[in-house]
Amino acid sequence: MNYEVKSIDYQDCKEWFLKKHYAKRIPSISFCFGLYSDKLEGVCSFGKPASPSLCVGVCGEDNSQKVYELNRLVVNEGLPKNTLSYFVGQCLKLLPSNLVIVSYADTAQNHHGYIYQATNWIYSGITAKMFDKKIKGSDKHGRHNNVYEKDEEWELVERSQKHRYIYFIGSKTQKQKLRKALRYEIQPYPKGDNKRYDASYQPTTQTKLL
Repeated sequence: MNYEVKSIDYQDCKEWFLKKHYAKRIPSISFCFGLYSDKLEGVCSFGKPASPSLCVGVCGEDNSQKVYELNRLVVNEGLPKNTLSYFVGQCLKLLPSNLVIVSYADTAQNHHGYIYQATNWIYSGITAKMFDKKIKGSDKHGRHNNVYEKDEEWELVERSQKHRYIYFIGSKTQKQKLRKALRYEIQPYPKGDNKRYDASYQPTTQTKLL
């Protein structure tokens, strides 16, 4: 496959996440990678989860600092089959050792996480039903904005449930210890028809690989 994956900086991924990814937000970024042919074809980022309880809940308090989330993944449309799984696999190889990686497939986007299934992640079920405070008349949620200290009217909005996937990075011994500490039940992969969101936007950040 005529692609290369390498670390990229914040400026290279910013436009991709704000305008090309369906979430339209910049997540917490600790590691970010680009997929290159003769130009940037995709970006993938990893960061600390927003919820400290999630970090503890995966493999316990002792392993909470090892937990990171694959929080954004977006590539250009029309790439050859298996390019996305190649990209994710290479990103995982470039991460430091002895980590727990969590990622989610959003049911609101009709995603089932087939890219994680193709790269041998553990499936640990679907998230529980939760509600967010949302400012009326906007798409701003309490988990992204401190609405509790503002005077705007707000309402409770059900958060979409997500398929949760987990991947262990490290030596054989490290991965065995992390798997043993896993607090979620391992479940069969979910199936269903996926729906792709519109990722046709072409970022101006299409830096050529040096």
